[in-house]
Amino acid sequence: MKFFLFVIFSISFALSGFAQNDPIVAEVNGKTIRKSTLFAYHQQNLSFVQSSKEVTLESSLNDLIDRLIGIENAKKDKIHEQPEVVKKMNDVVYHAFISKELTPKLQKIKVTEDDIKDYYEKYPEYRTSQILFRLRTLPSDADVALALDKATQIYKQVGVDVKKANADKFRELAAQYSQSTSAVTGGDMGFQPRTRLTKQYFDAIHNKPTNYVTKPFRSQYGYHVVMVTGVKKYDEIDKKLYEKIVYDQKRDEILAEYFEEQREKAKIKINKEAMKI
Repeated sequence: MKFFLFVIFSISFALSGFAQNDPIVAEVNGKTIRKSTLFAYHQQNLSFVQSSKEVTLESSLNDLIDRLIGIENAKKDKIHEQPEVVKKMNDVVYHAFISKELTPKLQKIKVTEDDIKDYYEKYPEYRTSQILFRLRTLPSDADVALALDKATQIYKQVGVDVKKANADKFRELAAQYSQSTSAVTGGDMGFQPRTRLTKQYFDAIHNKPTNYVTKPFRSQYGYHVVMVTGVKKYDEIDKKLYEKIVYDQKRDEILAEYFEEQREKAKIKINKEAMKI
């Protein structure tokens, strides 16, 4: 991870043009390491806890020398042509380009208290319990029908009437039948923000009262029956968490707008027939 972060930093640094007149501090088989690269890497190195290893300028230089040797040997073995390596390198290039292209806009993002309140009014944090009947990624029709039937039978036992919904009964059935890891806690999922739930899950519980039990619904995990057991008040939420959630939402809007513009310029052909399962 440390080298991955450094690669992105190095790309953006090189793009800025600052390294052009730096003195060379080392050469490895004809490859050079410049002072700016060494100092940037060393500064980053100091931010990582390295147990008993002392971080010095010389040790950072040795890291970079070892890295150059490793890269040279990897190229001799054509490791850089392997599909998984190509994918990782493309990821690095993609993120470096996005950083270069959109950083000015991203730096302007501000998250206010009103932003957080507005978001939370729309998307409160619910505590729920669930009973899950899992489905494979590509289930057969028979598997789907069986999971739905099991979920429907559970719903009939606990969910038809909110006033009669029995949390103890739900926990008992969850422990007995649920295929979720939460079965050991009687299906209790705790409080979770919208961003940690599937769209289907959140939509099923949104604006529902305590003790409400959802009808069976399907997500990518399978069929769920969910009981709403609580709603967190605004003054109880983790403000830092929601500040990040709102920031991420604003960031994603910028990214979506950017790529919408780029798609209009690109020549794109989609074969929907080939996408059929």
